[in-house]
Order: sequence, then structure tokens, then C-alpha cells
Amino acid sequence: MSGDDIIGQARTGMGKTLGFGVPVLHRLRTPGDGTPQALVVVPTRELCLQVTHDLTDASKHLGVRILSIYGGRPYEQQISALRKGVDVVVGTPGRLLDLAEQRHLVLGKVRSLVLDEADEMLDLGFLPDIERILGMVPEERQTMLFSATMPGPIITLARTFLNQPTHIRAEENDQGAIHERTRQFVYRAHSLDKEEIVARALQSEGRGLTMIFARTKRTAQKVADDLAERGFAAAAVHGDLGQGAREKALRAFRTGKVDVLVATDVAARGIDIDDVTHVINFQCPEDEKTYVHRIGRTGRAGRTGVAITLVDWDEEYRWKSISDALTLDMPEPVETYSTSEHLYADLGIPADATGKLPEDMQTRAGLDAEQEEDLTGGKKRRRRSSSRTRTTSRTKETRTKETPSGDGEERPPRQRQRRRRRAGEDVTATTEEAPKAPDAAEKAADKPRRQRTRRRSGVEVVRDAGETS
Repeated sequence: MSGDDIIGQARTGMGKTLGFGVPVLHRLRTPGDGTPQALVVVPTRELCLQVTHDLTDASKHLGVRILSIYGGRPYEQQISALRKGVDVVVGTPGRLLDLAEQRHLVLGKVRSLVLDEADEMLDLGFLPDIERILGMVPEERQTMLFSATMPGPIITLARTFLNQPTHIRAEENDQGAIHERTRQFVYRAHSLDKEEIVARALQSEGRGLTMIFARTKRTAQKVADDLAERGFAAAAVHGDLGQGAREKALRAFRTGKVDVLVATDVAARGIDIDDVTHVINFQCPEDEKTYVHRIGRTGRAGRTGVAITLVDWDEEYRWKSISDALTLDMPEPVETYSTSEHLYADLGIPADATGKLPEDMQTRAGLDAEQEEDLTGGKKRRRRSSSRTRTTSRTKETRTKETPSGDGEERPPRQRQRRRRRAGEDVTATTEEAPKAPDAAEKAADKPRRQRTRRRSGVEVVRDAGETS
């Protein structure tokens, strides 16, 4: 509140958004002149929407104009909103830098700058963009940097661009990275049996909203489609989907029309939904940091949660390193199949549960009940054929078209002529009547003899090429 620079460090789900949001809103000068007074930089589109949503709720009675800027949406809408005037801008580095370099986004009056999830921006390669953005804002400002971990490059960034920052950590130094309210189960499962295990786990007692994480976009979509066929209200969020489809899936998940969200790690940060009761790692995370952020989607705001991790045989070494780094004391997962008794006992699955959700339990509206927002502004994209295709089609028409003659009769196609030379004489033949190829005797008779000249003892000796020596 006093305007000092701050480094905030806390586990996910601790309330960092309002930790910096309330002071930022409190220090705004309202009404403003339309030039942004505060800038919040976040790594992902989902986190951008979440921070914008939280700040909008907090400033409901303040008359503050808040705008989210991120990729995947048309430039025109964001440029129009900037021209109308905003007080707080929340955005991702790439789109912020684009609009700032085009002079649509003016950063000369920013008095508060927030870098949220700085370690994630470092992992995504945004550090050079962050440094360029920091060079565009005034030197006299309050800078707040928030990060769950503090790697070397983040410390260097803080020393370079922050002025005598206060380092605040939300818990004790020996505090674990995972909430104690989250129960963790790790199973060694075969890749061909994972869908069956997940289908049964989704029928466990007390299950609410559930997030399933996969490493690849293809796997995420495949799992979502498979669960939908089994009767579950599932949706996918990954990089191959358009921005409208991603936001549609997240809205359906928040409103409860869909209770299973299958996502890649792009959605591991930024989805702050209090009612997520279960997190399932369909594939083992790459490292301990990814694991912490994945299962951090449950057990938030004082609630309890369940985290299930399925480890394949070739992923055991990766899981062991995660267990050792986080001191989980679970280095060897229990071999588990969809029919294993301990799976039913651990998760509270009914004994009669199968791989399909019974029809009487299929009560969710589903993804189709949510409308997808039109991000094109009502404009339909025209499909243009290439000039090469058009030229080729015209050429084919010209070749096949027969030109009528003056007396009403159709004129046959023109015959092309080729000029050839045989034994020094011109030979003309049409393409339809090709000349007969000469035989070997004719070739020998028509072929002029070559002569070779040699010198032997100063005397020229001329010999025909056909003579033998």
C-alpha cells in the first residue's frame, strides 16, 4: 500500500491476485484520462482472463476500466477498447509488446507494474519480451514481482528492474510446496488401461469438478473424446483449439455444464475454480514444478482435494525424481489396473462401477449447451484460390475448347509441327504422324566420316575414323 517494490513468493492458491490487485486498485486516480495507470503481465491467456475477472469483481463499485489483452483475438477489438480509454491493462507479453510498438498501447503513465507468475514466463521464453516492456514504462513506478519459485534469472531480473524490493514469503521456509489438505495417490498403470481407470475414478464418492492433465495436445483431445463417448460431460483445452473454443470450454467448466476438463499444461496455471475436487495426471509430469502446479488446481481456499497420478512403466524414473525433490516418500507407485481392489478402496468407487457412466447419472448439460463466442466480429473469411490454380484451370479450358469456323463447322485442333534435321537436311513432321526411326544401316550410310590427323616423324598422316590401326 505504501508503494514500495515487492517480491512475493507463495504456493499456488494462496490469493496472490488480490494481494497485488487491492493495492493497485487503491492507488488508481479516478476518473483517469484513459491512459493505462497500471499494467499486469501474465504468462498465459487463461491466467489473463482469471486476473481480469478477479480485478473486475474487486472494482465493481470503483468505476475502473479494466482490459485484458492477449493473443488469439482480433487486434481491432483491443485497439478500439484502448482508444476509448482504460485504467488497468492485464495482458500476455507478446500481444502487449505488439500493441505498444504500434503505438496503440501507451505505457508512459504506468505507475504500478505487476509481473505475475514470473517463473512461468521464464519457462515459456518470455524474458526478453519482459525486459523490453520494462524499458517502456517510467522509472518512477511501483513494481511487484510474484513467483512460486525464485530461479537465478528471476533474481537477476529483480535486481535489475526493482528498487530495493521487500521479499515477502507467505509461509515458513521449510513449508512443503503442496497443500496438506490434498490427498495424493500414485498408481503404476498400463497405457491401454488408463482410460478405464479414469472412467472409474470419475465415479468416486464426493467427486465434483475434475481436471485431467496430459502432456500432449493429441492425448488431451483423445481422452476428452473417449470420456464423452463413455457418458461423461467432458471438454478439452489445448493449443490446437482456437481461442473461442478454449474460452467456451472454460466457461462450460466454470458454470458446471461440463464437470471434466482435460487440459495440457497451458491450463495448469490461471484456472482458479474453488470447486475442483479431483486432479488426475493422465501422464506423469515432466518435473516437480509441473506436478505442483497441476495438483494445485485442487485443495484451494481451505478446501480438501484428491490428486491422482498414473505412471507408466517407462515413466518410473521421472516419478522417482519428482518424489525425491518434493520429499513425498512415494518413490515406487503401486501396480494398479482398472479392476484392482485397492483402487476402489482408496478413491471410494462403488463396487458396481464400470467403464461407462450410468444414464441416470448423466445430468450435466454438456459442452454443446455453451455457445462459442464469435471472435471474427461477424465477418466471414473468404477462401481465395491461388493464382496458380486459376491459371491452370484456364489453360485446360483453352486446350480443350474447339474454335468454330466461319461456315459453322467445328475446326479441329491445330497440329503442332516440329523441325528436325537429318543428315544436314530439314525434316518436318506433325505430332500425329511421327517420322519413322532409321535403322542402323541407314545411320551408318548417312553418317559423315570423321577424319583424324596425326603427326608421325614430322609428316602428317590422315586416317579415316572407320579404319583400324
